[in-house]
Amino acid sequence: MWQIWLLIAILFFILEMMGPGFLLFWVGVGALITMVVSLFVDSIAIQIGVWVISSIALLFCTRPFANKFAKTDTTVTNAKSIIGKTGIVTKEINPMKETGQIKVNGEVWSAKSSKENVIEEGAQIIILNIDGVKAIVEKAKEKTTVVE
Repeated sequence: MWQIWLLIAILFFILEMMGPGFLLFWVGVGALITMVVSLFVDSIAIQIGVWVISSIALLFCTRPFANKFAKTDTTVTNAKSIIGKTGIVTKEINPMKETGQIKVNGEVWSAKSSKENVIEEGAQIIILNIDGVKAIVEKAKEKTTVVE
């Protein structure tokens, strides 16, 4: 019977490699524990009980511990990556018109003012938020190094 538990464990390990989560690994380890138990106990009911209990125990006891050491990527990408950066106004931002344009990190963005004021061409701005495809900006209060 131990061979069947070994095959079950291998099957769950293969399925774990194909899936995005970290769940089936613990069921596979439970099958390995049951494989050892099957060397001493012939009862299928006890073996299945050991498999279920050990899989659940491993899942709840070790998964949070393993997740603590898993690397999480907190890198902000795409449009949200420019929030908080400074740029230059390349086309006047006027609330009466649709939008203006800014340049930040070498990219040109459509922009709107966060307040109902005009920001003239060449002024330094700070990007506060992104609304759809438009940057919400305000005029920088002091001169800073602008990354163009």
